[in-house]
Amino acid sequence: MNIKEQNLYVMSLMSKFLNDAPTCIDGEAVQELSSVCGISIEAAYSYLLAAYCGIDLECDGRELFSEYFLESIRQIDDAELKNNAYYKSISFPNVKRGGIEFRQCKFKPFEAFVSDDTIMRHDGRIIPQIGFFANEVQYPSIQEDGRIWMTVTPLEINTIQPAIDSAHGHVLAYGLGLGYFAYMAARKASVETVTIVELNENVIDMFNEYLLPQFHECSKKITIIHANAFMYAKNEMPNGNFDFVFTDLWHDVYDGEPLYLKMKEFEVYSPNSKFMYWIEKSILCHMNGF
Repeated sequence: MNIKEQNLYVMSLMSKFLNDAPTCIDGEAVQELSSVCGISIEAAYSYLLAAYCGIDLECDGRELFSEYFLESIRQIDDAELKNNAYYKSISFPNVKRGGIEFRQCKFKPFEAFVSDDTIMRHDGRIIPQIGFFANEVQYPSIQEDGRIWMTVTPLEINTIQPAIDSAHGHVLAYGLGLGYFAYMAARKASVETVTIVELNENVIDMFNEYLLPQFHECSKKITIIHANAFMYAKNEMPNGNFDFVFTDLWHDVYDGEPLYLKMKEFEVYSPNSKFMYWIEKSILCHMNGF
């Protein structure tokens, strides 16, 4: 297989694993393999994942394992979440309103999940980023009609961080979610205002009631507007004099691609703004067929 074929093959294996059996890697087996073979927990997890995926390490699967699997797996310390400013400041109720629900979810020990944007190597390989915790870890979510729409997990934390780092002056964000970006951007001294455009009125009402009061001083910088993102981008964004614009309207790369392309068209309406998009690297990989 050439590199593009390897990318597609590995992505299909990882997708099937994450969708069908993210909890199939046994923690005791990982720890035993690590101890017996004198290898890291991450390497042991990678070997067991390769076995689950049917990778033959004695034949042509050796290259796939060394180039992809060993670079894909990362054990995440749950202290990374506990020490995150948002996690330290916000407590999450389990409440429901009009099909929208705030709910605490859990990662089981050694359960796999996407933990960051894909890595695009110079040789053309696309490396998915898969994480796991050794312990059970809770995380907040928004669910719509029983489907998870938004969470605050290592994936969101890692992939939103570049936008937080870049945010400055008057900030505009499309998509409210649980307010992670809004809170983290508003904490910055270089950010003067944060305007959030959100279509779902129930999400806005629940956020205003349960989460925004916990933002304390940061809440003074935040304004939430109930509107369609694309209508606002066309009719209102040109008048806003925004320095930085961040778009996070999609659930994954599949529904994200058309929304990303549509929003890109509106950049001309605010030529002095810096634009960034959630999981843009992964969307571009998907658009290019990996």
